[in-house]
Amino acid sequence: MVVQTARDAAKVRFDERGLVPCVMQDARSGEVLTLAYMNDQALQLTLETREIHFYSRSRREIWRKGGTSGNIQRVRQVRYDCDGDALVALVDPAGPACHTGARSCFYRDIEGSADPGVDAPGAPGEPALLPYEALAALERTLVSRQHSRPEGSYTVELLEDPRLAGDKVREEASEVVKAVHSESEERVAEEGADVVYHLAVLLLSRGVSMAEVLQILNGRRRSR
Repeated sequence: MVVQTARDAAKVRFDERGLVPCVMQDARSGEVLTLAYMNDQALQLTLETREIHFYSRSRREIWRKGGTSGNIQRVRQVRYDCDGDALVALVDPAGPACHTGARSCFYRDIEGSADPGVDAPGAPGEPALLPYEALAALERTLVSRQHSRPEGSYTVELLEDPRLAGDKVREEASEVVKAVHSESEERVAEEGADVVYHLAVLLLSRGVSMAEVLQILNGRRRSR
């Protein structure tokens, strides 16, 4: 295993300081979590342990991500770019990736209103979510509702009655079909969003994540 990880690490072109930048992304959603650096030893430790290790340029030492906080970042896959001088680590995060407690280090919009100071908090509503973030954000909200069970929550009502959730999926699927035939593109998108929401709730009621569904689609690409 050590020999293999050394061979794999040898595929990477480290800079004159012996470092390579590594972008860490959530393997389920593609959300960027942080950017840090690895040296050869940190990369090999990452590949051997399947947990992210970085090299601190300020402390000049290797550190295990989440070693103090417990927010370990478990590695699914490490990719390298066309030049071999940059990495993307796809991980399953056990908690926030940022030492500030934010899910991602990239929690401020450069054109937004947040304080630009080091480690300053973000601003409410910023940055605006982009399409690729929608499913992950939805699922986190649904899981939060499942755990906190706020009174009057429609999501909680559906989670407590999977039969009702199933009926709503059928109803909303019928609505989107009708919209495709006779309504505007905006209405089609709105009805499609209703289907996705109710389907996500139904899946969660059985403990199935959207990521599992999407992985099934990945597996079917070769057969379509």
